[in-house]
Amino acid sequence: MRALVLGARGAVGQVVRRELTRQGHTVTGASRHADADAVVDLRGDLAALSRLSRSHDVVVNAAGIERAELAAAVGGTPLVEISATGAYLEELRTAASGAVVLGAGLVPGLSTVLVSSLEPRPGDDVDVLLMLGSGEAHGPAAVAWTASLVGADVHRPPEGRPVRNLRSSTRAVGRDGRSRHYLRADFPDHVLLRAQRGIDVRSYLALSSPALTAALGAVGRIPRLRGLLRAVPHAGSDRWHVLVRNRRTGATLQVDGVGQSEATGRLTALAAQHAATSPRRGSMTMADLIDLEEAQAALGR
Repeated sequence: MRALVLGARGAVGQVVRRELTRQGHTVTGASRHADADAVVDLRGDLAALSRLSRSHDVVVNAAGIERAELAAAVGGTPLVEISATGAYLEELRTAASGAVVLGAGLVPGLSTVLVSSLEPRPGDDVDVLLMLGSGEAHGPAAVAWTASLVGADVHRPPEGRPVRNLRSSTRAVGRDGRSRHYLRADFPDHVLLRAQRGIDVRSYLALSSPALTAALGAVGRIPRLRGLLRAVPHAGSDRWHVLVRNRRTGATLQVDGVGQSEATGRLTALAAQHAATSPRRGSMTMADLIDLEEAQAALGR
């Protein structure tokens, strides 16, 4: 398999490249820098991307650039997108003509697989509870994405009314027996799964440091403080988990690990391999390609 990885120098892109190479695939790393395997500027003319896509079996966008035009630019080559922005993934779904995997990281991605594994009925309410390791040094794209939540509303929330990010919250007990406080956040499983399965998903975010979770909630209430997010120290562990629960049945599932970027890269590499060989066309989620056992195996769980 020949894979074109956009953003191959980034924290996630490096893992995707390593994992695909380790499994015997040929990887072309693309970026706007002159010393990359291939030069592609995703903010400008996408002609170079279109040309390169024709000679590859799959394209992975790990660059953090969100342009719905990417779906058309890659032509018939499958595209794996790791973005967690609901509005963008919705645009990408509409623009898709070839195969496009919407969300291939922890949330959405692993979370989508977990929700599907609960086998919810139409009309069920499901919570997705994500804890990220605040001790991990995240790249500028991840920090910018979190900052974009501040003062913004959840995109098309299942409540059918405006819901502000990081204002409301819930509590849950994880597999370690600890009760944690999670803040409502605009991860897009509700966008991906409502039309497909008829369920309402609400997503929440916590950090491994309770103090930093509280601080994030304070920034959510006072948006003018968002600039502080770029100066937050790396306190706490680098552990993460994704916990899902069905409100009707009380059933829960959880997967945990160490290193968000590592986990996202491994899951994305798995999605790329499946997308390159799948006969499916149009938009799809990780749950359409892999099951929970495969996801856990990729993560070394």
